[in-house]
Amino acid sequence: MAIIRPRLNDFHNLTFRQEDVDFAIPFLDEDIPLYVDPFLLWQISSQQDNALHTSIVNSFNQLGNLFVSGKDEEASQILIELTECDEAGLGNSKTKQGKKIGKKSAFEILNLYKSIPQLNKQGFQHFEEIQLFVDKISKDRISDISCCLIKSFLIDFTIDQCQKLNIPIEKCTTRVYDYKKNQVVTEETYLPLNPQSKQPILLIPKRWLRYIPWVNYEDFFNNYYIKDVQKEFDGRLNRVQLLDFNRKNYDLVQSYISIKEQNTQDLKNDPLFTQIPVLSAKRKISTVLKLPTGKTDNADRKYEDLVVQTMSSLLYPHLDFAKEQSRIDSGSQIRDLIFYNNRSYNFLQEIYDTYDSKQIVFELKNVKFLEREHINQLNRYLTEQFGRFGILVTRNRPPKNILQNTLDLWSGQRRCIIILDDTDLQLMGEVYESKQRLPIEVIKSKYIEFMRSCPS
Repeated sequence: MAIIRPRLNDFHNLTFRQEDVDFAIPFLDEDIPLYVDPFLLWQISSQQDNALHTSIVNSFNQLGNLFVSGKDEEASQILIELTECDEAGLGNSKTKQGKKIGKKSAFEILNLYKSIPQLNKQGFQHFEEIQLFVDKISKDRISDISCCLIKSFLIDFTIDQCQKLNIPIEKCTTRVYDYKKNQVVTEETYLPLNPQSKQPILLIPKRWLRYIPWVNYEDFFNNYYIKDVQKEFDGRLNRVQLLDFNRKNYDLVQSYISIKEQNTQDLKNDPLFTQIPVLSAKRKISTVLKLPTGKTDNADRKYEDLVVQTMSSLLYPHLDFAKEQSRIDSGSQIRDLIFYNNRSYNFLQEIYDTYDSKQIVFELKNVKFLEREHINQLNRYLTEQFGRFGILVTRNRPPKNILQNTLDLWSGQRRCIIILDDTDLQLMGEVYESKQRLPIEVIKSKYIEFMRSCPS
């Protein structure tokens, strides 16, 4: 069954939620838009993570020593191989296939050990500093190099998680950095495989992931260079000039790193999904209730935006948000909100068992009165991909003939379409605020009401 934005657990028909596991659940056809931040490993109160950070830095400095000792070709080839970790599935690639750096960039990075006396003497304390010296090196490279240098740990972590959660693993080979040999070697192991590409998959701890690393060029430029350095040296530099300036003024970069080490109170991993606060949800729902129906002043688009933002938070973590998308049906544009059905709640298990719904689609309609065609539009969408259960979100209670239309669909095709209106959205918001019940219970109640109306 093809689904939208499939994940590893969806393919294997496993019911765990993102909220419940220690790793970022991998997508099968695209990367996760987050990155491993080595600074988190340094900062976290965990001896294991601190030791892994030390291992990353020591391994990177070992390459520098190799380069300085005259084995520049060997060092650069090792570094090139370490600059892409497709098994981790992190970044913005839509193909899950990255591209390694070239020989020129590798030489430029490793030559820092020769051109900067302090590095030649003591090496890096945080190797992600290379972003501040070499052009076209940013968060994706830092993340991939980090993953490659501790891939042996990630393999063990992945196998452990797969055994706990019954994720199938298969025999495969992968390239692993051997710290003792200072080489990248081929290792035979067992990992989950991407069913489409047959490429091994590594599971990455959530606690290491951020959208933007703690040390990055933009932060250095905006919050340190312009504020503390530019006034002294006078004159704004472009990126290439600034990188050259940094190489010649390494003490200034060290001062910046020292500041970043001392100000880690705001350094936390970024969650894959963050619910909006209760107050924000109340305001959005209040705005929805005041919107006119129809398309006047883009009211339809405003309605859709607000419902997407609100619903994705109200239903989390019982439904993980998959994607919002637009489609054209019979000449009209329709906005959908799609969730993974994690079956983490008894009602959701029933929907899965009864209607084959691996994913649940919500269709959004900012109209005064629902019409038969609105029901038919959603019904045409309830194919094998989504199963036979859908939710139509609209403004007002549907008239009796429309409700009868949904009952007829159930009688004739065993398809179920639940209709939520403004009063239901308002009730979900109140439940979200009170914490006494779950917003998804409002949908369950509507489903029970619908089933009671169905002919026996």
